Amino acid sequence: MPAFEYKALNAKGQEETGILEADTPRQVRQVLREGSLTPLSVEQVEKNESAGQDNLKTRRAGTVKAADLALVTRQLATLVSSGSPLEEALSMTAKQSERRTVRHVMSAVRSRVLEGHSLASGLKTFPSVFSNMYSATVAAGEQSGHLDAVLDRLADYTESRQEIQQKMSSALIYPVILVIVSLLIVAGLLVFIVPKIVRVFESMNKEVPPLTQFMINVSDFLSAYGLYLVAGLIILFFLFKQLLKIPSWQFRWHKFMLKVPLVKKLVRSANTGRFARTLSILASSGVPILDAMGISSKVVENLPMRRAVEDAALKVREGTPIHKALEQSGYFPPMTVYLIASGEKSGKLDDMLERSAVQQERETDTLVSSMLSLFEPILILVMGVVVLLIVMSIMLPILNLNQLGG
Repeated sequence: MPAFEYKALNAKGQEETGILEADTPRQVRQVLREGSLTPLSVEQVEKNESAGQDNLKTRRAGTVKAADLALVTRQLATLVSSGSPLEEALSMTAKQSERRTVRHVMSAVRSRVLEGHSLASGLKTFPSVFSNMYSATVAAGEQSGHLDAVLDRLADYTESRQEIQQKMSSALIYPVILVIVSLLIVAGLLVFIVPKIVRVFESMNKEVPPLTQFMINVSDFLSAYGLYLVAGLIILFFLFKQLLKIPSWQFRWHKFMLKVPLVKKLVRSANTGRFARTLSILASSGVPILDAMGISSKVVENLPMRRAVEDAALKVREGTPIHKALEQSGYFPPMTVYLIASGEKSGKLDDMLERSAVQQERETDTLVSSMLSLFEPILILVMGVVVLLIVMSIMLPILNLNQLGG
């Protein structure tokens, strides 16, 4: 039964939207009238989503948060594993969701399945929600007859990704607040406090200490051009973001990040872990290794590393072992290369990739924790030095007050 998206007015004249399943748009309108709603428009979801260009599909699909995707995947995996027919599992998943976008997407996917399409085909209708890796893994599960096991593995993967993202976001909240508050305190001291105190000494027409004069100059500059400075920094930030949308500049920036101490290790670990995890899921689901490498390269955000994976896939097609093809790029950690080599020799590549992913994710977590633990005391130390300089610039004229007045 196809799904229809409707817009209607309730008894108070307020607009309501939603999704209903029916045989025809006329039946949807009848249901709405019976519910004291005046239909404004009724459109078939599957038709709107599958017709037209990909960018139209992406816009119509909206955005689904990682947490919602993880929850939907787990619900679907549980229902399919319990023996529920796929269309019923999709219907239950749509009804249980509190998110309108999720209900919209799952109802449309169910419509595709009822029309005789595969689940993977329905998922591909929404590329903004379900990645290539997600759809390819589901397709492999359908072909092998082990969809329940594949969905379980996907649920674990999406939950793990969501947990990592949440942990990273939570870890960055305190440092970001600390930086903002620190900058505001320093700016407040220089713009409002320093001028009032130093003006007393300037009125004596005596020479002030160099440090005090420096702070006066900084204070005058911030008072006169502070807003322009902030506006300039914001403009530069947005220009930099626009510049990174150009592939050549984005590639150069990503390559530069692979040369910065500490940052390069973090970037390598995060991208390697993501790549190993994805390749492990695809390989264990029965996706051909060359196709799996091509799909896995898409989850690698660093462009030089992504190109290295794509080049490695070409070398593997020519007969080069996976570990050697990846090792030649020099971007992937030796431990990952070693584990992949062990997996190829033992015939347990997916297990070794899983171990590599776990190891790299732990290393990433350790690096982030270490960097944050160092960042906080360093920032406090820098702030202490800045405040000390400001206080000294005020105290020095006071200590020399007799000389200034003589």
